[in-house]
Amino acid sequence: MISQFFVLSQRGDNIVFRDYRSEVAKGSAEIFFRKVKFWKEDGQEEAPPVFNVDGVNYFHVKVVGLLFVATTRVNVSPSLVLELLQRIARVIKDYLGVLSEDSLRKNFVLVYELLDEVIDFGYVQTTSTEVLKSYVFNEPIVVDAARLQPLGPAAIFMQGTKRMPGTAVTKSVVANEPGGRKREEIFVDIIEKISVTFSSSGYILTSEIDGTIQMKSYLSGNPEIRLALNEDLSIGRGGGSIYDYRSSSGSGAVILDDCNFHESVRLDSFDMDRTLALVPPDGEFPVMNYRMTQEFKPPFRINCLIEEAGRLKAEVIIKVRAEFPSNITANTVVVQMPLPKYTTRASFELEPGAVGQRTDFKEANKKLEWGLKKIVGGSEHTLRAKLTFSLESHANITKEAGPVSMTFTIPMYNVSRLQVKYLQIAKKSSSYNPYRWVRYVTQTNSYVARIFFLFSLV
Repeated sequence: MISQFFVLSQRGDNIVFRDYRSEVAKGSAEIFFRKVKFWKEDGQEEAPPVFNVDGVNYFHVKVVGLLFVATTRVNVSPSLVLELLQRIARVIKDYLGVLSEDSLRKNFVLVYELLDEVIDFGYVQTTSTEVLKSYVFNEPIVVDAARLQPLGPAAIFMQGTKRMPGTAVTKSVVANEPGGRKREEIFVDIIEKISVTFSSSGYILTSEIDGTIQMKSYLSGNPEIRLALNEDLSIGRGGGSIYDYRSSSGSGAVILDDCNFHESVRLDSFDMDRTLALVPPDGEFPVMNYRMTQEFKPPFRINCLIEEAGRLKAEVIIKVRAEFPSNITANTVVVQMPLPKYTTRASFELEPGAVGQRTDFKEANKKLEWGLKKIVGGSEHTLRAKLTFSLESHANITKEAGPVSMTFTIPMYNVSRLQVKYLQIAKKSSSYNPYRWVRYVTQTNSYVARIFFLFSLV
């Protein structure tokens, strides 16, 4: 049961506010933003997604720089409310095309109409774009996406000579294009978030993939679609490695631990030929979610060494090697490493000729940060950092330094090798040939490497 829902900008401006039950004070948005902005409890940099202030439970998610917030005084499931906030953001984006402060302000009438249909007196009614089309009839005011910062997924697919259209994720599912025509196209995104932990020797300790096949349809008339996956796809652990080291290309069966499908998916022939049949609803939705915990080849290898360099000094060496093909490029790579609290200074040394790299010592939270604009497959990069300490305590370094963490995005690449073999659309006529886009992306959930320490015992 939700008492209030509101959307705040990064500056704390209240863009949307709806009070469903009048149980929480009107100043809750200001209280929330003040608490989030100055969150210092337990040394955390950001406020947790759920917290309580004066008996009011606050739930929030951040979507493209906007804070979607719900409040309630009753004890409700946090995961339910957080999922609701994500779905509200998705529904609004489906209708507006672009999710931004400008688009919300220009379409406030449509947004409030959507909120009143999604939630009634604090109780959720529906979050389906398909269902909402029967009740919401306002046309969105189109906002020019060219002026917006590329925060959405469109930016991560712009790689290689064949570029995906930039308007792919900025079109409304209800508004027609100029001239009343609608471009017939469908987008299928295979998005994988990976979690890997490396030992100090470089061996893989844990590895997991959380993947989803997302679909967004702009097809008129909702034709039936058949989507074929790998024929050698297996569901359930068979006890073997999914990465076949006998072949340099890593060929072998794709084995998923478990998976689930959207309610619109029919599995009549899935067991026989791994084909999914569905009539896609309007808006963006997950066709299939899957999880994989068996061994796979990680896209990056990380090695980190801390070596004594004097009485109050130490040297850190971090090496990152890209294990994917040279025609693939990773974007927005950031490597971070916590340092001992008595670290007073850090100086950095990059490789000769290094381009598009930045280094920083964040003194407030004692953290080393190394940013790389892009990394080409097969390349290796090294960072050397010289640390200066305020006291001699090598024993504590092993407790306070590290581990090294890494975040990145790799367009048109997935580590599980799950593939869409073909995307078949039921033809209305012989001339009907809509555009089909299949895109892959790998992102990090948790990518961590432990540190190898090298200190003298004297």
